[in-house]
Order: sequence, then C-alpha cells, then structure tokens
Amino acid sequence: MRPEELATCLPEQVTNQSPPLEDLNLARGDIALTEAVEREGAAWVLPELDALGAELGAAQVFRWSEQANQFEPELKNFDRFGHRIDEVEFHPAYHALMELSMREGLHASPWASAKPGRFVARAAKYYLKHQVEQGTSCPITMTFAVAASLQANPDLAEVWVPRLLGTRYDPRSLPASQKHSSLFGMAMTERQGGSDVRANSSKAEPVGARGNGNLYRIDGHKWFCSAPQSDALLVLAQTRGELSCFLVPRFLEDGRRNPVVVQRLKSKLGNRSNASSEIRLEHAEGWLLGEEGRGVATIIEMVRHTRLDCCIGGAALIRRAVAETLNHVAHRFAFGQRLIDQPLMQNVVADLCLESEAATTLMMRLNRAYEEALQGDEEAAAFARLGTAVAKFQITRKETEVVREALECHGGNGFIEESPMPRLFRESPLNAIWEGSGNVQCLDALRAAQRAPETVDAVLAELERARGLHPVYDRWLSGIGDILDSLQTMEVRARRIVEKLAIGLQSSLLLRHGSAVVADAFIRSRLGGDYGQAFGTLPEGVDYKAIIDRSMPLFTREARGAS
Repeated sequence: MRPEELATCLPEQVTNQSPPLEDLNLARGDIALTEAVEREGAAWVLPELDALGAELGAAQVFRWSEQANQFEPELKNFDRFGHRIDEVEFHPAYHALMELSMREGLHASPWASAKPGRFVARAAKYYLKHQVEQGTSCPITMTFAVAASLQANPDLAEVWVPRLLGTRYDPRSLPASQKHSSLFGMAMTERQGGSDVRANSSKAEPVGARGNGNLYRIDGHKWFCSAPQSDALLVLAQTRGELSCFLVPRFLEDGRRNPVVVQRLKSKLGNRSNASSEIRLEHAEGWLLGEEGRGVATIIEMVRHTRLDCCIGGAALIRRAVAETLNHVAHRFAFGQRLIDQPLMQNVVADLCLESEAATTLMMRLNRAYEEALQGDEEAAAFARLGTAVAKFQITRKETEVVREALECHGGNGFIEESPMPRLFRESPLNAIWEGSGNVQCLDALRAAQRAPETVDAVLAELERARGLHPVYDRWLSGIGDILDSLQTMEVRARRIVEKLAIGLQSSLLLRHGSAVVADAFIRSRLGGDYGQAFGTLPEGVDYKAIIDRSMPLFTREARGAS
C-alpha cells in the first residue's frame, strides 16, 4: 500500500506491516554463503544446501522453533513409584528439530567421510539450521566436537565413534549399545571455578589399574552441564591432584543408570529449548580418556571444535537478524517513504550487512583450515589454532551488537514476543560465553603467540595475501608487526590486539574473495578510521544499495520487485 492510501484505511484494518520472513529458501538469498562454499572447496554440497534451505525456511519449521522455546524442557527426577530417573522431557518440536539436524549429519558428518570440503559443507548446513533454532545446536555441537577428543584412546574411540556417526535420532533412555545413535555432552565447570577448571574439586579413583582407558569412580559436582540427557559426557576430575578427563556414560552396559544425579535445570536468559543442568556425581563410573593429569590437553580438542561452532553460530545469528531487518525495512513505510529508501536507514542496514558478510567469510575460511589441518597441513593447523580464538572473540561479540541494532530497526514491532527478535536478542550473548568468554579467548591468543610462534606466522601469511589490493589496508598492514609484538607481551591490551587481528583477517578475505564494494566499505570504516562508535556511521560515497542488495533475502527481493 502506498503512503497516500494509508489515510483512507479504517481503524480495524491492518496496514503498513512487513510480512513474516518465512516460506523462503534460506540458502538461495545468501550470496556470501554460497560464494564461500564454492571458494572453500565444497561446491558439491550446493544442491543439498538448496534443499535444506527450502526445508528450514518453511513456516512449519519456524513454528517448531517457537514451540521448542515456549515449552521448555522439564526435569522429572522420580517416577511415580519413587525410583530415581532424572529424565528430561521435551516438546515434540524439539525432537523434530533434532531429527532434522541429525539426518543432515550436522552432528558428525566430517568424521564419517573423507570427502574434500566436508567441514565447509557441514558448516554451511549448521549455519542455515542455527538461523532457525539455536538450543538444539548445543547437543549437536558437542557430539560433533567430541570425536576429536575421543582419539586420545583408540579403544574407546573404536566403541564410541561409530555410535555418534549414526544419523537416526534416538532419544530413548537405553544403554548406548542398544540405540541407533549416540549424543555427547560435556561437564567441565564447577561453581567455584567456572572457566578456571583447574579449581575443580571433583575427584576420581581407579577401580583397578590406573591409566588410559581404565575404569574409575568419580565423586563431585558440575555447575553447568548442558544436555544431561546425552548418552555420554566428557567429565573433568582430579586424580592425584591433577585434572584428568573421563568418558562417563549415562547408562552402564548392564542397563543400570550411572549415578550422575541431575539436581536441577537452569533457568536461562536464552537458549531455552536446551536443557542445561547442575549435576552431582555419586561414585559414577567413567573411563579415563588420555593420560592422568592431561585432562585439559585431552578435552581441549573438544573445546576447540565447540569454539569453531560458536563462530558458525555467531555468523548465523547475525545473518538471521540482518535478514529479518532487511525484510522489515523493505516493506515498512515511515515519513512518506519506505524505510529502505531513506539514506540514514540505508547507512545502518548496510553497516549490518558488512558485519554479516565479514563474519560468514571468516568462519567459512576457518572451517577449511580445520579440514586441512586434519590432513596434515601444518600452516593450516597453526592458522586454526590462533584464528579460532581471534574469530570467536570478534564474531560472537559483534553478534550481540548486530542483533540489538537490528531489533531497534524494527522499533516496537521488534520488542514484542510474537516477533522473532526478542528470542534472537536473548540468544545473542551465548556464543560469546560458551567455551570461554572474550577474555578467555584473548588470553588463549596470547598463549598461542607465546608458545607457538608459528601461529603468528600463519596469521601473518593470511594477512599478507591481500597486500597491494587496497591502499588503506596496506597502510594498516605496515603496522602489523608492532601489533603482533604486543600480542606476545601485553595482556592488558589483548582485547584491542585480537580485535585488530580479527578485522584484518576479515578485510583480507573480503578483499580477495568478496564484493569490491563490500570490501572497500568495510576497510574504509573499520581500518581507515572514517567510522563512529555506532552502526550507521559508514563514510559518504559508500554504495549502500549494492551492499544491501547482496544480503537481501530472496523472498524480500522478489516482493520488492513486485511492488
């Protein structure tokens, strides 16, 4: 409806509202994603992405997402006879989303095949699914990540890896050997330590002989254990005063429940469809994974891959928020014009689009590095080591900023619970907190630079590949040596240094692989100093329309063309 027609509307008529962003193909309108999939070596997955994008964009799947978060999981500690059961009950929508995710191999596909591009392909699918629902991503991510840590004991890996490769979702409460597939969780943090896991007080004693793969009994508590309904957990506990890692199944092979007591489910800001709990281990049986005293070194591989998924999830939530915003401003009139045609709004949404492209491009590059590292590429492994901390810090921090600005673009319509924006806003801080807050990532980057100088060399090499492509970037690159020198010595400046590295990596990738308009606007604003402290402060002369059009959801683009 045109502005001049609005005045003739009756009070009960609903006008000037954007249509819901559903019944669309999430993959087809995402140019940055499809370009990255091809560039990073997984073009073969594009037909699968197209089919998955259409399935995930259906109105019914969006309803599942709403229902899974509205009807939160419930803990049933006892059955009607008084037997301890510690069962978590979920709404059917949760199970439907889990079934879809496992069918697509989001939990394990890179470990099930040696096909080139498999990490990139899986990342692209995860990115699409995470835009729709985030809580189910937690057990999916932990199951994906655990395979790396299971390699610390070949015998345990031989038993458990085939179980996690199953693509048939099986929520039944049975020993893992009797199920179609297995899901994993982790239990690391305790109330007195949080991220400082070396402060853990849980203790493990051997049943017989000590050593990798042997049986221990564990006593203690865990302050934060997500997905306690998982078939097994990786648990950290003290052995002779040093942290060790244990594989703790939910059920023992004789059918008994392992005494891992779920004390309560957490009431959380967001991620409400996911059951997060406090647990107590009461002589629970667990098998030592890796050597005694090497618990952090063993579980860190699971942590690293979880952090990789935080980068994917952060980019996904940014994309969803930007897509919702573009859909809104493309349809909404204010002050006699569509919002999208107003210069100041163009500046704001183009700025959000830049963050989305930069986040997607960096996280997809990182996934290729993980696959190359698995194949023995030492430079890729070094890049992944430092790049994961850098990318997680930047992408997940921008995630909350973008979602907040996107919500503001919706005005009051974005503040009501029927809108998807409040849930996205509640979800947005999680990836920054999960598996290490911003400070933890920066300290990890410092350790990498100090203990493994090759990680710095690998990041430098990635930055150097864009030299000569943009004068502002080249000026910034000329001072990179001082930045990296500081990374090795100055903890107090770690956030500033890591932020600079992240923006530099995003700039390098956008220059080499993205749209010239996007790269120029990103670099002039983020590296050139022509930028404020708020979104919507891009410099004059930027082609806002070209940037916006690249990010416009296909459904909205078609609607605009028809209006």
